[in-house]
Amino acid sequence: MKATTKITAKAAVKPASKLTNKKPARPERCLDFKTVWNYKASPESAESAKLEKRYELFIDGKFVPPSDGAYFANFNPATEAKLCEVAEGSPADVDRAVKSARAAFEGVWAKLPAHERGKCLFRLARLIQERTSELAVTETLDTGKPIRESRAFELPLAANQFFYYAGWADKLGFAFPGRRPRPIGVVAGVISWNFPLLMAARKLAPALAAGNTVVLKPSKTAPLAALKLARLAEEAGFPPGVVNVVTGGKATGEALVAHEGVALVSFAGATETGKAIGKALAGTARRCALELGGKNAYLIFEDSAIDQAVDGIVDGVFLNQGPVLSASSRLYVQESIAKVVVRKLRDRLETLNVGDPLDKNTDVGALPTRELLQRVQAHVKAGLAEGVTSYQADQQVPKKGFFHAPVLFTDVAQSHRLTQEEVFGPVLAIQTFRTAEEAIEKANNTPSGMASGVWTDKGSRIFSIARQLKTGVVWANAYNKYDPTSPAGGCKESGLGRDGGLHGLASYVELN
Repeated sequence: MKATTKITAKAAVKPASKLTNKKPARPERCLDFKTVWNYKASPESAESAKLEKRYELFIDGKFVPPSDGAYFANFNPATEAKLCEVAEGSPADVDRAVKSARAAFEGVWAKLPAHERGKCLFRLARLIQERTSELAVTETLDTGKPIRESRAFELPLAANQFFYYAGWADKLGFAFPGRRPRPIGVVAGVISWNFPLLMAARKLAPALAAGNTVVLKPSKTAPLAALKLARLAEEAGFPPGVVNVVTGGKATGEALVAHEGVALVSFAGATETGKAIGKALAGTARRCALELGGKNAYLIFEDSAIDQAVDGIVDGVFLNQGPVLSASSRLYVQESIAKVVVRKLRDRLETLNVGDPLDKNTDVGALPTRELLQRVQAHVKAGLAEGVTSYQADQQVPKKGFFHAPVLFTDVAQSHRLTQEEVFGPVLAIQTFRTAEEAIEKANNTPSGMASGVWTDKGSRIFSIARQLKTGVVWANAYNKYDPTSPAGGCKESGLGRDGGLHGLASYVELN
């Protein structure tokens, strides 16, 4: 490991990114120099994932081939190399899975003593912990996210979901005082690519604890975690048909949503898809729970711990790919400290490592698909066309794979696309404010309302602002802090219902 010193004299300061012709004067650093450590590559072995050449559908407790023999190729977004083949579920396969889940619900699972259901969930949580290395590497190969995020963030959260709801399995009567909860039947879990294992856990754990059975449809972009989780459910002793996994694309998902044997569709993904699901279920007796897109805002006040706030921004925007996480792309900073915050953000961007997601030193991995990379590039291009100022550090981005270096935008207006539209990539739009009222008005001025973060030294201000922000989650002097005991979800166009905590059980039960 070798250290290189970057002198910060004006002649040595890096110019603004080539993305724009604007080259704003860079504020002086607080220190006269900074040291950047160039770590030797430390990649995790891809063999730890133990991938098979072909994956089938998991229906009625066993892996079965698709009825029409169709498969699709699954690729590593960091290398563009083929990982394996995965079964493409047809409407007939969906029907098989739903009927299997219905038979298991009526014949076994709903009749099983509640404490026995809890034992199955507890065993599954322990298996996730025991297979952490395998599952983490699988997630990284499948999604392009850094191995540190997979291992240290997603895996513990996924296991904790099952631990938490295992405890509620035989205590549902205490969750809803004065009511008699009962399971609703077959749940369809349709999830997106960004946190495949965690999202699967957030759908499976409360549904199974409440006595329901599940048909899970993972994203076609990242299906491997759900298939491995199905194998672990089998090892944990879940009866056949309680957990089913049907992989495939849009047609598979539409068939599952339209199936009349499904009592609830629990969806996490794009806002437009969620709206379509809501319309499809309108006028029926079936329910939906929706976790949709966001355009999350950070509010930094002049009395905040600035270094802590900057770390939170970097973590939320550039180092994670979560539904709440990567939707975090708006920063509102009080005018008096704006120059300091922007300078610190620029300095931090230059220290981030972009590259091999399996390398333990990597901070920013790959985007999951070429289409998403092109979408991020289109947003950046649109921002430049609207006259904003950009800054992008001189990152060595790999030539192969779907990588995008982190970028900051200043001189952004509230009407710009960068402020209004979700950007699922390492892009941050920065605006200033003078008063708390102005910050709240700007933060609320989008159709979505997933989450927000507020940094200030005044506790009273935090409570006041939290009540006025139109988002489902508000973090105070922190960001991306999740716990299975706390509900999370959006409002406005960001969703319907909650995952986590007691609120997360409500969607999965009938109350008498």
